[in-house]
Amino acid sequence: MSHVLRRTLTGDQPVIVKGEGSYLIDSTGKRYLDACGGAAVSSLGHDNVRVREAIAKQMETLSFAHTGLFTNEPAETLADYLIEHAPDGTGEGRVMYLGSGSEAMEAALKLARQYHVERGDTGRRHIIARMPSYHGNTLGALAVSGHAGRRAPFAPLLIDVEHIDAAYAYRFQRDGESEADFALRMANQLEERVQKLGPETVAAFVAEPVVGASLGSQPAPAGYFKRIREICDTHGILYIADEVMCGMGRTGSLFALEQEGIAADITTMAKGLGAGYQPIAAVMASEKVVNAILAGSGKLWNGHTYMSHAVATAGAMAVMREIEDRNLLSEVRRLGDRLSSGLRARLGQHPHVGDIRGRGLFWTAEVVADRDTKEPFDVKLNMAGRILNTGKDAGVICYPSQGCADGTSGDHVLLAPCFTSTDAEIDTIVDVMATTIETETAKAA
Repeated sequence: MSHVLRRTLTGDQPVIVKGEGSYLIDSTGKRYLDACGGAAVSSLGHDNVRVREAIAKQMETLSFAHTGLFTNEPAETLADYLIEHAPDGTGEGRVMYLGSGSEAMEAALKLARQYHVERGDTGRRHIIARMPSYHGNTLGALAVSGHAGRRAPFAPLLIDVEHIDAAYAYRFQRDGESEADFALRMANQLEERVQKLGPETVAAFVAEPVVGASLGSQPAPAGYFKRIREICDTHGILYIADEVMCGMGRTGSLFALEQEGIAADITTMAKGLGAGYQPIAAVMASEKVVNAILAGSGKLWNGHTYMSHAVATAGAMAVMREIEDRNLLSEVRRLGDRLSSGLRARLGQHPHVGDIRGRGLFWTAEVVADRDTKEPFDVKLNMAGRILNTGKDAGVICYPSQGCADGTSGDHVLLAPCFTSTDAEIDTIVDVMATTIETETAKAA
């Protein structure tokens, strides 16, 4: 009997004892090709020597010093790097560090509120986010999330947050509607909600540049985020970009928002920031936000014990150097083209695959009961879970999810391979996942 409070309390789980490149190896010697990086976390594979050495070297000198009194060199170096490489418009921003993406979203929400209060704009209390979306499992982050299934058990504990539709082309784009018109219509939902609430009451808008777990690597239509930026600027609303899953190179640029031609006021990042070698997350505040605090209290009103942890930030800086020195962003784009082409070749016309979407090394197949009507499989079938289990038996791990259609039903399978994957590994992922989807959907048809 295990005394670990696992995500599932029934059944056994393999014991992973080693990581080797893109593979995880369990105690029986079975090898699993990690096609999802855990949850788009392990971007450099599971045995990167440079990152391991950086972590071990830092532990020889300093692990922890409380940030109420001190700073440290790894935290300062990493912050300099992130600000230097941030999207144009971030300016002389600053970075705070936390332990997880959920913590980062909590801190971002508090920072947005602090920004307005520091300026005397104390009436700004509303947060607007999108549905479907997922921003974390702490109560504030979950409240912002637009995912009915995940929210339901905890609904009485959640703060009120407004939600508009995500720019989900597969289900929301109208027949004959151009991409530009679709982008404008969806973005203008924000303007409509702001007007309904009163512009002077809205503090922030939260959205993932490329939607992750809840919707499956869904990019925005061209022009969408430029219109979002325009609306936020017009009404003095902060845009919080959730790059926890889609950032740090996953979509082919260090920050996903770079590809949209705008900068956020506040950006959250995690997962790929540390690539799984240490728990770490970050919140980046733009110069505009920082200046408001400097002109006010001069203090950050949100502190966590392990902020700026020296070992975690040293490891994350080594991750950044690996990505840059090995030109891995170019590899993400090249391997992403190979992955998407392979998926489209195998599943593009499959009767139970409704959509294949993504960017960089972040791709999803949405499986449906009926391709013509887009009807999802019955949620009780747990189609996404079945695909996971069959793929896992065949030695390839994917990231399954339900709820993309309406918050409860709608199955998709997300793939987020390591940036260091080989061509052969990408081809294996395509082959095993396509065969698994074909097999499992045929059983249910």
